[in-house]
Amino acid sequence: MQHFAALADPTRRQIVELLGRGQRAAGEIAEGFAISAPAVSQHLKVLREAGLVRVRVDGQRRIYELNPDGLAEIDAWLDRVRRFWGPRLDALEAELRKPAPAKRKAKGRKR
Repeated sequence: MQHFAALADPTRRQIVELLGRGQRAAGEIAEGFAISAPAVSQHLKVLREAGLVRVRVDGQRRIYELNPDGLAEIDAWLDRVRRFWGPRLDALEAELRKPAPAKRKAKGRKR
């Protein structure tokens, strides 16, 4: 999944978190990082190609926002993982909560 590869980078995760608070112009996004504007632009390109953000042109500005479709794909994957592991982890928890069997004394042994 290219979504997770895109989110592997901490700067891109921060951009996604920023856009989670609302759409932003590319320049406004770049202002929040200690890297160059072209570097931020490259991160935005990776996120766009992964389908996590979308862009629209407003005059000279590029406005970025989260792409709900890309995020829905991640959510669907997480749901499948949860459905797989949920019952197994519940069964493990039930086993761990069972009292330990009492130890029996060995017959014929003298101390």
